[in-house]
Amino acid sequence: MRREDLTAYIVDFEKTLMYNITMKDYYVYILTNEYNTVLYVGVTNDLVRRVYEHKQKLVDGFTKKYNVNKLVYYEHITDVYSAITREKQIKSMRRQKKLDMVSTANPEWKELVIVE
Repeated sequence: MRREDLTAYIVDFEKTLMYNITMKDYYVYILTNEYNTVLYVGVTNDLVRRVYEHKQKLVDGFTKKYNVNKLVYYEHITDVYSAITREKQIKSMRRQKKLDMVSTANPEWKELVIVE
């Protein structure tokens, strides 16, 4: 194999590898408490597992302290960088805009069931 061909092969392999690492299923989600008074925005690559962790209070932090475990909103995104950017975008929104976003997608603020 010529050096140029090997270099092209390595570049293609690296692109494919990066695509496989970044192009998967990611979710940006909003949880609330039973009274819908507290909001939490997060990002994960496994929404079922992450909601379970919140519900079981397996991770110390905000959601455990304020009993935030009701999934009311989520977005499916296939690129990790886009998911993280979207999470930051939602976190930076004013509270009312987040409330409006959830209310538009889930008017009764019912707990969402995740279907895989």
